[in-house]
Amino acid sequence: MALVQYLWGMASYLVPFLFVLTIVVFFHELGHFLVGRWCGVKADVFSIGFGREIVAFTDKKGTRWRFSWIPLGGYVKFHGDPNGASMGSSELQASMPAEERKISFFAQPVWKRAAIVFAGPAASFLLGLVIFTGSFWLQGRGDFLAQINRVQPGQAAEAAGIQSGDLIVSVNGQPIENWGQMQRIVQISPDVPLAFVVQRGNKDISLTVTPRLRDVSTPFGKNRMGLIGVDPVTKPENWREQRFSLPQAAVMSVHETGFIIERTVSFIGGVFVGRESAEQISGPIRIAEISGVVAKVSFGALLNLAAILSISIGLLNLMPIPMLDGGHLLYYAIEAVKGRPMSEQKQEWGFRVGLGLVMALMLFATMNDLLHVGPKLASWLGSGGG
Repeated sequence: MALVQYLWGMASYLVPFLFVLTIVVFFHELGHFLVGRWCGVKADVFSIGFGREIVAFTDKKGTRWRFSWIPLGGYVKFHGDPNGASMGSSELQASMPAEERKISFFAQPVWKRAAIVFAGPAASFLLGLVIFTGSFWLQGRGDFLAQINRVQPGQAAEAAGIQSGDLIVSVNGQPIENWGQMQRIVQISPDVPLAFVVQRGNKDISLTVTPRLRDVSTPFGKNRMGLIGVDPVTKPENWREQRFSLPQAAVMSVHETGFIIERTVSFIGGVFVGRESAEQISGPIRIAEISGVVAKVSFGALLNLAAILSISIGLLNLMPIPMLDGGHLLYYAIEAVKGRPMSEQKQEWGFRVGLGLVMALMLFATMNDLLHVGPKLASWLGSGGG
């Protein structure tokens, strides 16, 4: 029985994780693939996962579509790309017959190569936009009014003069419609003075509130964020449901995507200056844990997680690090300016540096995952998986 419970527990995390990861990877690589075909480049392999293939087939245009054993990513290998990493070989290109060279990746003008590379992150952003649009359109949004129930003693809200019963009308001039909207602004603004307008009785009162940076325990681990020390009024009459037309949902999805991009960029910058904790960087183990937790909420919540991850992966892939899409775009920008590509030796050197950086980041994220998940797993296994 303990073994069955253990296997069931593992499946409850792995299945949602693989579902989310497969969607995110597939659409990212599909962007590369479709624009590559539009540019006349043959794709030799379209792989979800790495290593030996599990199932595969070859389509009528010669592309090998495959699922592989290591499900932590994927790739499209275009014709003339010997290693699947878009690092060309002049010897290979010189030995190609003219017909093959014509459909190879590196025979294309620089703008086509750049378009093919950029299409992956673009598809990642598009997937996020589509999921969020569908979510807002089909499900709407529900939340409590931004009315204060309790002001925690000694916190930023009390110091600023906020009182129980106050209704938050706006923050920094932005109208506040619900509690979650106010929370978002506060959480991403630690140590930043915010101009609050609250309704108290029949009067609007202006206050300046400075959120304090705190480590907060969540079901997904510790997060560092801004807090002001207030709780909402959660009476049924304070609950509001919003429905959106399809155009409104599309606009909402753009705002949501913009928020995720802004938050991701802010977090990366915050890690470098010490404002954010690098312990929040997650790898596949913790993403699997989060997927399992979110899947228990609803299928819609799991799709929203896929949207968030897709947008984040699209953004991170645009970083100008060789081996990532952004690194290739940097090489192509240099080629466009100079009128000739960088030497293969310099490209190879940059690729090795980029690979080292990516591997170091993956190792660091995995160590964070193990430090976070390890004690939970040991406790769970020690209790017989119950």
